[in-house]
Amino acid sequence: MAWRLRAARAIPFHERAQNMHHVDVIRIPSSSPGDISGLEALIASGKVAAHDIVAVMGKTEGNGCVNDYTREFATRMLAACLGRHLDLAPEAVEKRVAFVMSGGTEGVLSPHHTVFARRPAQGAPLAGSKRLTLGIAFTRDFLPEEIGRRAQIEETAAAVRQAMRDAGIASTDDLHFVQVKCPLLTSAKIAAARARGCEPVTADTYESMGYSRGASALGIALATGEADLQALTDEAVLHDWRLSSGVASASAGIEVEHNVVIALGMSAQATSDLLIAHDVMADAIDAPAVRRTLQALGLDGDESRERIVNVFCKAEASPDGLVRGMRHTMLGDSDINSTRHARAVTGAVVASVVGH
Repeated sequence: MAWRLRAARAIPFHERAQNMHHVDVIRIPSSSPGDISGLEALIASGKVAAHDIVAVMGKTEGNGCVNDYTREFATRMLAACLGRHLDLAPEAVEKRVAFVMSGGTEGVLSPHHTVFARRPAQGAPLAGSKRLTLGIAFTRDFLPEEIGRRAQIEETAAAVRQAMRDAGIASTDDLHFVQVKCPLLTSAKIAAARARGCEPVTADTYESMGYSRGASALGIALATGEADLQALTDEAVLHDWRLSSGVASASAGIEVEHNVVIALGMSAQATSDLLIAHDVMADAIDAPAVRRTLQALGLDGDESRERIVNVFCKAEASPDGLVRGMRHTMLGDSDINSTRHARAVTGAVVASVVGH
């Protein structure tokens, strides 16, 4: 599905000059949520220096719901590992490195970590060539009553713009993927808000994950120009389906109180060996969208698929209860949450195309 941005912001050269990056991306398998052996081995090999690691995205084998503590456990273990190499407390590492752990490896999805290392550009960028770059940013902590509302939208938009500057992404046309890790509501947070006379967006902790993801996605849309500020009211979150972003991926978790933002895109100032492209899937089984993305990267044959480092994809059960006009039962399954169905289905579709 094609999408068009309504606005683009050019970054002055003096800002770009200090954002000439070389980004390396390494995928490492994980045997458990607490497994740091892959990260330790990566650092020990000298392939990546600990002080160059700016972000780690991971998939853990939790349920991906409110009580998925595998995300928090994985984050703490990774932060402690890097802290030993950097001589920093884990809490300090989490303010320096963007950790995004996403729970749920249903079906053929395999638990893993993707490590992003960034160092100064290696030599001069190739003339007329754009390469992968990455930037990170953090919002402030949110009050419980701000989650899923305008405050979260605006703070996320500001963080996305900051991450783009950090990456040296010259315009929103070069922005291909924004990953956000956002907070959720707990019973304690809801009670604390009400004790102050404030009502949260919902009293359902699981539903709060959707509101937080929705507001975060709309914050990305605001930053990219895909949505106008006046349309982004509190009431629009999870209700106005005309509002969306073609580059947004949001994951809610109990392990954060703020939004963590990772922006991936292309820059003429970057010297990475890697490229990135994106597309939008029309539904959970839209394999052609995956193929189009690979073709945009010049990966047409099966033999070239080995060059793929990772495919990032966000999926959810269609809220109208239909896929290609046929009824699905994901939303009404009381035994298995609908998001777990969706991850399994879309993960299998992507895996069937990329062969991994």
